[in-house]
Amino acid sequence: MAFVQGEHTWYGATLAAEEINREGGVVVGGRAFRIELVRVDTNEITSVTDAATAVERAITAQRVDFLIGGFRSEAVLAMTEVAADYKKPFLITGAALDGILAGRVDRNYERFKYLFRVSPNKSSDLARTSLLLLGEVVQAMRQQLNLPKPKVAILAERAAWADPLVETASRLIAAPPPQGYGAEVVGVWRPSATATDVTPELTAIQRAQAQVIYTVLSGPVGVPFGRDWGRLKIPAAPVGINVEAQQETWLQATDGLGAYVATLNTLAPGVAITPKTLPFISNFQSRFKRFPIYTASGAYVALHLLKEAILRAGSLEAEAVVKALEATDHVGPSGRIVFDKVHDVTWGPGYTTGLGVQWVGNRMQAFWPRAWRAGDRVVGYAGVRPYQLPPWVVEAWRR
Repeated sequence: MAFVQGEHTWYGATLAAEEINREGGVVVGGRAFRIELVRVDTNEITSVTDAATAVERAITAQRVDFLIGGFRSEAVLAMTEVAADYKKPFLITGAALDGILAGRVDRNYERFKYLFRVSPNKSSDLARTSLLLLGEVVQAMRQQLNLPKPKVAILAERAAWADPLVETASRLIAAPPPQGYGAEVVGVWRPSATATDVTPELTAIQRAQAQVIYTVLSGPVGVPFGRDWGRLKIPAAPVGINVEAQQETWLQATDGLGAYVATLNTLAPGVAITPKTLPFISNFQSRFKRFPIYTASGAYVALHLLKEAILRAGSLEAEAVVKALEATDHVGPSGRIVFDKVHDVTWGPGYTTGLGVQWVGNRMQAFWPRAWRAGDRVVGYAGVRPYQLPPWVVEAWRR
């Protein structure tokens, strides 16, 4: 809860609990149960041991019935072992590593059937979306700057969830179209997720003549990256994942130097993914005076999914609730939530994919999808605008 990811998890769950309780709570067997939230500080960004201990204490001492949250994948692996030991349903709302569910729910269902991922999409799906965003920037480089083979640097925090994205990006960026982007990878840099200075990495990226930086950052390192990138006027356009840049306080956090940074996000101001998107954003901002990041919408949806599952099951008993959760088909603020065979949220058009957003003119605006061709579908939302190259990048590489 000391970092924005945990803070927004709490806010999202709080908003959902208030809505459910205002409507009379959850009625089971003719008895109304009110949602009571228990705040558990896992310290998971810095200690896996602390995270597992915190979850066990919540189950044994605070006697929680269900778990919602989790952010750092390495810690969530340990936390979910505890949940499985105690047979407690755990709805994950912040960790992306594929292996949290794949290879566990399918291979040892009886032990791990209590685990579900509501958000974000798993790492391999985040790779798909973030590489689509990268494709927008590579295309802008080609069309606006006449660069036939843009040079791309990969900057990814040292974390398990980021490893599949680095592997996939390294392969597809250099692959020829239509399978890849026909660009050049000039190097991979892996700072700590809690680094406070990325000047050495950015200086090396500049020396490598990179024109695009593909970012894979979920931790606090996202802020010094944006601040140092803007301060040094690095002539390479950043795009990918930067969770810190999903917040409306991004420009203040980077001393105004984070303009033109682009990132995958779950929501964007004024963009309605579903009929529930804009009401959720409005209610969240009215209640907490800030724009929700993905852990907020994830925790909000998770609690509503749990309520619906309990109602379908007609029981608070874990086994019955798990079976009911498996039948989930719910339209939330970020898309349609349906779990696959390993209890992972489904990715793709008509389900959840996320949005591409960029900081332009002191505000966050969406730039993807505008006309995304996915099979026989063309996906786009009102309010999505074209991506804009940073002016000093244009100045450096104009031909």
